Amino acid sequence: MFATLKEDIAAVFERDPAVKSKFEVLTCYPGMRAIWIHRLSHRVYTAGWPVPARMLSGLGRFLSGVEIHPGATIGRRFFIDHGMGIVIGETAEIGDDVTLYHGVTLGGTTWNQGKRHPTLEDGVVVGAGAKVLGPITIGRDARVGSNSVVTKAVPAGTTVTGIPGRILSQEQGKRAELQEQHGFDMYGVTEEMPDPVARSVRALADQNLALQKKVDAMAARLCQLDPNFCNEEVPAMDEHALDGLENDS
Repeated sequence: MFATLKEDIAAVFERDPAVKSKFEVLTCYPGMRAIWIHRLSHRVYTAGWPVPARMLSGLGRFLSGVEIHPGATIGRRFFIDHGMGIVIGETAEIGDDVTLYHGVTLGGTTWNQGKRHPTLEDGVVVGAGAKVLGPITIGRDARVGSNSVVTKAVPAGTTVTGIPGRILSQEQGKRAELQEQHGFDMYGVTEEMPDPVARSVRALADQNLALQKKVDAMAARLCQLDPNFCNEEVPAMDEHALDGLENDS
């Protein structure tokens, strides 16, 4: 018990530059209260006393703002930063050295019995506001960017971000890893951790603008060669034609 407590305190010192003393960790960190109440409620739950276990977990939620089902399995040196709004479901499995920031949900996508919640392997970091949903596995040392929604498995050592969550390319992943070494941004999607969909849309918009400029330049040149060209208008498609296209589709 005391060895586990020492490990938890050491994990806070490793991952939170704001900590000043062990006494502060024991008395002022809601994540610590949530973890230790869960360890107790989990033992009660696995001993076959689900109602008292749920009552203990409710106390933990009241004292920390973190909701952890007593059935969830959590490994060693688990660190919750800030903690408010975190939800961890019954069949969630969390490995060693995992870090969760505030607003994270490890939730389910079905009401069926059995495995419904995610598995986070050792060393996973989940950014603020991220939602990891369903019986999927987030591989060892993977990173989930803030505010992402992840519903598919994530390979070990990769970074996923966006809605829905998409794995960054190898080059982007290296930049994200470098960003982490100098202070991983878990509170917002930075330029180093872009949303792949947003980046694609911006690229298409830039390409469309460039093409429009070329078309305008060509039109201006044609007007100089043939003044009648400037008087020609591009016909608009009427509503009936649009209806025809919709019917064909």
